[in-house]
Amino acid sequence: MTPGQRLRQLANVLNATTPLGLLLAGCARTRVRRGPRGLLIATGYRWRLPFASAFTVGNVVLFRAGPEEVLANPVLLGHEERHCTQYAWCLGLPFLPLYFLAAGWSLLRTGNPGSRNFFERRAGLQAGGYPEPGPGSRHTIRSSETERGMT
Repeated sequence: MTPGQRLRQLANVLNATTPLGLLLAGCARTRVRRGPRGLLIATGYRWRLPFASAFTVGNVVLFRAGPEEVLANPVLLGHEERHCTQYAWCLGLPFLPLYFLAAGWSLLRTGNPGSRNFFERRAGLQAGGYPEPGPGSRHTIRSSETERGMT
């Protein structure tokens, strides 16, 4: 691991999000194993919410898929890893309400919770399976908004 990855790992333990992620993984009866770059991979998540095929709590990445499928999809794993870093930057639990506010904003603007979500955009929309907003979205970006930094 790089020093930055170790720092993220330590930050997410100290801010309680990785222990929370492990608690959630245990309650959901997933199988947890060490992953690359300090991540903990929980596979076989079966609860109905959230609807996503993968999500992150601290340094724990929970997947609906099995371990072989997870490791065969480095693009999605990289996307989820960037969310781990976002947890650390947000000092842990504040990430959750900030993320949900950003998802609500995106939903209002585009009809999709990820396309205009600051956190999903920084993690990589395409890597996370989210569409880029375009002419078919509820809100088409005007050049004046781009110039003013509204996107």
